[in-house]
Amino acid sequence: MVYHGNKKSKGRSPGSRSYTPEDMKRVNWCLQKGISVVVSPNWEGGMEEWKVEIRMNGKTHTDPGIYNGYDALGKMYEYYKYYYDRYKK
Repeated sequence: MVYHGNKKSKGRSPGSRSYTPEDMKRVNWCLQKGISVVVSPNWEGGMEEWKVEIRMNGKTHTDPGIYNGYDALGKMYEYYKYYYDRYKK
């Protein structure tokens, strides 16, 4: 099953991007370990600009890139995969 997001969201949103059950497995594992990756608005940029933040061990690290909504969500899943692959033992 692939989820396409809620198309009725209000306010500023990066939109939606399909994810797989494998993506959700990695997201769930990371969240249980205190690792979260979020997409947040780039308030200094335009309405379509987004940043990706990694929150881990009480610290927030911001990816230096600026993305459109679709690409920001893709980068979020890349980070979840990276941390899942790196720390799952």
